[in-house]
Amino acid sequence: MQNPKLKQYLMCRNREGDGLSYDLISLIHEVSITCKEIASTISLGPLSGVLGVAGSENVQGETQKELDIITNDMMYDHLKFTGLTAGMGSEEIDDPLMIPEGIQRGEYLLMFDPLDGSSNIDVNISVGTIFSIVKAPKGSGEDPSLEDFLQKGTEQVAAGFVVYGPSTVLVLTTGKGVNTFTLDHRIGEFVLTEQGVTVPEETKEFSINLSNQRFWEKPVQDYIADCLQGEEGPLGQRYNMRWVASMVAEVYRILTRGGIFMYPFDTREPGKAGKLRLMYEANPMSFIMEQAGGMSSTGRERIMEVDATGLHQRVPVIMGSKNEVQKVVDYHKKAEKAA
Repeated sequence: MQNPKLKQYLMCRNREGDGLSYDLISLIHEVSITCKEIASTISLGPLSGVLGVAGSENVQGETQKELDIITNDMMYDHLKFTGLTAGMGSEEIDDPLMIPEGIQRGEYLLMFDPLDGSSNIDVNISVGTIFSIVKAPKGSGEDPSLEDFLQKGTEQVAAGFVVYGPSTVLVLTTGKGVNTFTLDHRIGEFVLTEQGVTVPEETKEFSINLSNQRFWEKPVQDYIADCLQGEEGPLGQRYNMRWVASMVAEVYRILTRGGIFMYPFDTREPGKAGKLRLMYEANPMSFIMEQAGGMSSTGRERIMEVDATGLHQRVPVIMGSKNEVQKVVDYHKKAEKAA
């Protein structure tokens, strides 16, 4: 039997009693349409004429690329007319994005990073889009407040990401496992290619930016030092290190073959809890990771139970193969006990 297309698969799930509303199915499908448009633009590379720095900064003070702005506009401009969202939140915009007057409001809130890993775009390394969907507390018909967006990760009804690489792949969860869909350019559709993705519990591979080592807290310092000792160290095995500087690529690799990805707290900016944003990076990726049998933590608590205080709130991120993440959590517990 031919593999189903994305919307066909979701509709079958709905008929089988998985409780997916038609509007949620439609919203996921509309997000995928925008991602196909982004994939097309990215695939042109320098031919698109939109590579390079835009000359502006986002709310985090990061230099924006031309494509950061373009992909943000693609997502918002497409979805604001669907009648499926009450509002949106983007990495590239300070405040929540409201639906224009005269356009129907939906019952969902969408948060997204339109182009994760955009610093890699000029050197042709995989980048991606991450998204998170929650219910609008006020329901459809009303503009949401900032507080409406600030829900714990456990409240997500769907989350996903797209990797724009040698193939364009959509990874999706609606709370009952993780499935991957590959973009078939011949028909212009995402097609189901793997069902029930599972992360191996054990790993010998870690992913971290080692150039920041001097800024890490002691638990992460100790864990990485022990990894580097290999078979002669306390962890008793040889590790490989990987670092792509693109969260979507790192997480996709872990979903494929296991591993642990870390962007921990560091001391450079003590007022900022980490590098990655909770609402549209850490939460959706944690939802996916847990649904695939992995684990996701700040080192001290489950990421999806972190109280949200702002749309662009940062958190430390440690996620991947369950047993390896637990080791890092144990290093934190040991350090706290010693202190």
